[in-house]
Amino acid sequence: MSQQTVLVVDDERDIRELLTITLGRMDLLVDAVGTVTEARRALAERHYDLCFTDMRLPDGTGHEVVELISAEHPDTPVAMITAYGNVDAAVSALKAGAFDFVSKPVDIQMLRRLVRTALRLAEEKRSGQAAAKPDGNERLIGDSSAMQQVRGTIAKLARNQAPVYIAGESGVGKELVARLIHEQGPRAAGPFVPVNCGAIPSELMESEFFGHRKGSFTGAVGDKEGLFQAAHGGTLFLDEVAELPLHMQVKLLRAIQEKAVRPIGAREEVPVDVRILSATHKNLAALVEQGQFRQDLFYRINVIELRVPPLRERRGDVPLLANFVLRQLATKSGGAPGRLLPAAQQALESYDFPGNVRELENILERAMAMCEGDQIDVTDLMLPQRTPRSQEPVAPMPGGMPPAAAAQAPAAAPTANGGLDDYISNLERTAIIKALEESRYNKTAAAKKLGITFRALRYKLKKLGID
Repeated sequence: MSQQTVLVVDDERDIRELLTITLGRMDLLVDAVGTVTEARRALAERHYDLCFTDMRLPDGTGHEVVELISAEHPDTPVAMITAYGNVDAAVSALKAGAFDFVSKPVDIQMLRRLVRTALRLAEEKRSGQAAAKPDGNERLIGDSSAMQQVRGTIAKLARNQAPVYIAGESGVGKELVARLIHEQGPRAAGPFVPVNCGAIPSELMESEFFGHRKGSFTGAVGDKEGLFQAAHGGTLFLDEVAELPLHMQVKLLRAIQEKAVRPIGAREEVPVDVRILSATHKNLAALVEQGQFRQDLFYRINVIELRVPPLRERRGDVPLLANFVLRQLATKSGGAPGRLLPAAQQALESYDFPGNVRELENILERAMAMCEGDQIDVTDLMLPQRTPRSQEPVAPMPGGMPPAAAAQAPAAAPTANGGLDDYISNLERTAIIKALEESRYNKTAAAKKLGITFRALRYKLKKLGID
């Protein structure tokens, strides 16, 4: 195997010498130049496996070098050398296509880890290992301009290692977007580890993220690796990152900056090589202003922001999404795919979907249980009724029950803690149990009494947990 080569572009002689010596000890052949002009000449004469370039150069900027390599040598990763703490420069470099960045003064250990990662990923990309997983882009359904833009941005973000913050409402598919960034990038052969930060108890967070050693605390009966170690060589997706308590935000910031973690009870840090993707449905910038989220962590994870549009901003995609969901439901049930009647499709397209794609899936699953045969009508969708603000919302009655009959059922009115969904569920549960008791638990007779199909009753029994 031929010796791998590195190009160093920096006008400071001390930096060139430091990188030349350090990289030479890693058995790499180094060419060091001091200007953009010399870099262009070197790139025209030789192929390089990696490039380091300073931000400011006598005859131009490092951006010119990054753009040149991205256009003419896309297989060569570039790392930008920036002044310590210059977040804007680092962000600018990553957006321009840089693989990563190095801050001055250069930390030798971090430099070596960056080099090993860059060369390994570049080699996997060239050999085709990174394409071991299929391109999942077909799962991002939609032909709207908004979704085309999202797909284009995903393709660009997949090429570098910049931390990406995925913003969007609940149910828009933020985890899917994160997974696609991972699968289309050079880390595709590595693990993709998603974690819901709001689902981990505060007292267990440090152990979950960084791992622990046997005997480090009561109950630690063995060594355990954390999420960072589990994602080594791949991607760690921090969903609902806004839910992290402040003490964990400090520890997370250090792990991202140092690219190393210290398991509970361990004496030394363990190097980790992960790409960080994060998401939340909350306004993270507003939380920073309110002092509920650390500004330095915000800048570290929000190097590039990708907004996923809500479903109401791409109504034209609703028919495609609906048909996709119906085919998936048919595959699970083993039956024929449901078909939306024109009125039902029109109703879906005019609905605002506060719960986005997740709500659409729920509506269609319910409709398939309620409909006759495989044709879905408007009444099967059971969409919430739009009412003036001055009126109380009218809950859809189960199986078309008249309001007067449902009013006799003892159910608590909606509260701030319960909400409309719980209110409706209580109404349905009460009505179904009453019908079952009156029909001596004959489900066919109970379904007829409720005015719904047997399949719809069976679906509701399962959904409401009625045995």
